[in-house]
Amino acid sequence: MNNNHTGRIILVILISLVLLAGAFSGGVILGWLIPSGSPVETLAPVVTTAPEIISPTQPSELPSTPAELEELFKPFWESWNIVHDQYVDQPVDDLLLMRGAIRGMIEALGDIHSGYMTPEDYQQASTPLDGSYTGIGAWVDTSGEYLTIISPMPDSPAEAAGIKTGDQIIAVDGESVIGKDPNIVLQSVLGPEGTTVVLTIQRSDPEETLDFTITRARITIPSIESRMLDSNIAYIALFQFGEESSADLEQALEELLASNPAGLILDLRDNGGGYVDTAIEVISQFIGSGVVMIERFGDGEEVTLEAIPGGLATEIPLVVLVNNGSASASEITAGAIQDYQRGKIVGTTTYGKGSVQNWIPLEDDQGAVKVTIARWLTPNGRLIHEIGLTPDYIVEITDEDIEAGRDPQLDKAVELLLNIEN
Repeated sequence: MNNNHTGRIILVILISLVLLAGAFSGGVILGWLIPSGSPVETLAPVVTTAPEIISPTQPSELPSTPAELEELFKPFWESWNIVHDQYVDQPVDDLLLMRGAIRGMIEALGDIHSGYMTPEDYQQASTPLDGSYTGIGAWVDTSGEYLTIISPMPDSPAEAAGIKTGDQIIAVDGESVIGKDPNIVLQSVLGPEGTTVVLTIQRSDPEETLDFTITRARITIPSIESRMLDSNIAYIALFQFGEESSADLEQALEELLASNPAGLILDLRDNGGGYVDTAIEVISQFIGSGVVMIERFGDGEEVTLEAIPGGLATEIPLVVLVNNGSASASEITAGAIQDYQRGKIVGTTTYGKGSVQNWIPLEDDQGAVKVTIARWLTPNGRLIHEIGLTPDYIVEITDEDIEAGRDPQLDKAVELLLNIEN
């Protein structure tokens, strides 16, 4: 019974820590990026610090199941004892049982975006967004059941190999990754420059399973690209919502606006998202005041985030380009601009990532729990999660357009700006 008692103590402590950390921690990231340079790019979650918890040092001080939960947990402890008393291979690993209990608890929520990571997995997955890495070069979504491609990066190994938006990775180097946490799958896709990785992809349109052999490369993720187009139109492509993106955007706007352009195109195509604070800063360059995003929590509470005064481009005619690779922070930005009728949205329906996940590290490096803590809405209260944003002008790009070097979405944006009545 000592094993039973010890295991019970460990599990109660861990459950308590999960609840406490979830109640007090803050800070979120919207969207998951994979750094350009490795097979995929991922935006590491903001690591929040749990409140200080004084751990008891004497066995007599260790907590037991709270009285109000004793009846509820009775079947659990009965099962725990059965495993310890009757399972054929003894002794059982109490640590694995405890971690399995946490994993099962999170999975029982029925939310594919919530999950649990062991200490080893969490350490691997907590990769900072430093602007470069070695891999295949693709934006990915790690919040679902599979590691899913949001979009390959321009001129990346992933793009050259034929990886497409919506591709789901189901095996790496011939080993199935079905059922594995996408953040861990991501780590197996990354690797040294010049090495190869074989990705087995499940594609829905058309429905097929494909193998891609990709040579990893060092990929530097540009934050922004800007230039003046013909007809005196300014163009800015924002590739991510990283730590430097806001400052880079401000610098680009200062340089372009000095030319007194007739209009501005903000290209958010294949931008997989990033930091929510950066999204608010970016929106604020185009919207001078007012609510730009709403966070709705499980208890019905809503938190409104407002524009930061002093934006540089709050008056210039504006068109925003989006596609199905525009996710999370990109959708926040485009949604606010659309709601305020600040500019027109051109392209195809966006990805539809509108829930807020928070990675909450557990005390004493015991891993982390990811939980969906809120959903975000546009200023007009539109829910985008699993729906996406519908552009004002739907313009497709065909394979023939790509082969011919045509960009009908960009052409439509220029047309709209030139036809604006002054």
